[in-house]
Amino acid sequence: MLVDTFGRKIEYIRVSVTKQCNFRCQYCMPDTPEDFKDDTLIPLDRTLEFLKVAIDEGVKKIRITGGEPLLRDDLCEFISSLRAYSPTLELALTTNGFFLKKYAQKLKESGLNRLNVSLDTLNAMRLRLISKRDALPEVLEGLQEAKRVGLPIKINMVPLRGINEDEIVPMLDFCLENGFFLRYIEFMENSHANQKLQGMNEKELLDVIGSKYQFSEVQKQTIGPAKEFAIPDKGRFGIIAPHNDDFCKSCNRVRLTSEGTICPCLYYQEAVNAREAILEGDVEKMREALKLSVHNKPEKNQWDLEQNQHSARAFYYTGG
Repeated sequence: MLVDTFGRKIEYIRVSVTKQCNFRCQYCMPDTPEDFKDDTLIPLDRTLEFLKVAIDEGVKKIRITGGEPLLRDDLCEFISSLRAYSPTLELALTTNGFFLKKYAQKLKESGLNRLNVSLDTLNAMRLRLISKRDALPEVLEGLQEAKRVGLPIKINMVPLRGINEDEIVPMLDFCLENGFFLRYIEFMENSHANQKLQGMNEKELLDVIGSKYQFSEVQKQTIGPAKEFAIPDKGRFGIIAPHNDDFCKSCNRVRLTSEGTICPCLYYQEAVNAREAILEGDVEKMREALKLSVHNKPEKNQWDLEQNQHSARAFYYTGG
């Protein structure tokens, strides 16, 4: 069992399998060169051996992220291997949805439990503005294919002032109609984002939703970053509000980057370099690195907007 110095059980790893992405979203990597090389990738068979160690130490959930993880053509085999090693493991994937139509069936057959799809707008021009890609038809088709094959789907939306704030309710309508669980995510300031962006906080979002729907906060059944709200006879939605003081209290996760660094917190610069141990397949060194990262996990993130302190590590590096 992995327990940090504040008594939190660490049962969840987010693993980035690539820094590459076919989108250039304004809040993530808008100025990253199109041809940037991701030549420090850990091979997935090596990453698998590290995750086996983590599972043996008590990890029960793994989320695969990027970049865009579906750019890895060996991803489904990787998922199948994880599922074979741990039949009860909760396996999730975060994607921009562009390649879902192609891979949804394979992901389901590989043993994936659920999907998170980043979608900030239902307007094609706005998606082009946010992501620098003309991609809405492909994303919507991918969502329908994933729904058809039976993969549970969460939609992640980042509300941004002056860009998509008028779609807060329409996006919720869309998700309720399609059986998707919508999560609004407060914009997370970071050094690599477009510095002109302005997000909306939890209270502002609830005020907008309340203009159409009555809702109440519900007790979550599992540990997670989102507060959940129920709309009678309609469904639920969530809000991820990392600006709130209590956001870190129940954090149960660490992150492994695609180049073999273990990050104990998204907004905490210190990390543990496990690259050599992973590449060598040294089980004991991998276990030591994992336990050290858990020991180093801070009580709270280092986010302080008043002091202009925010993440200097790119989200596409850590996997968001």
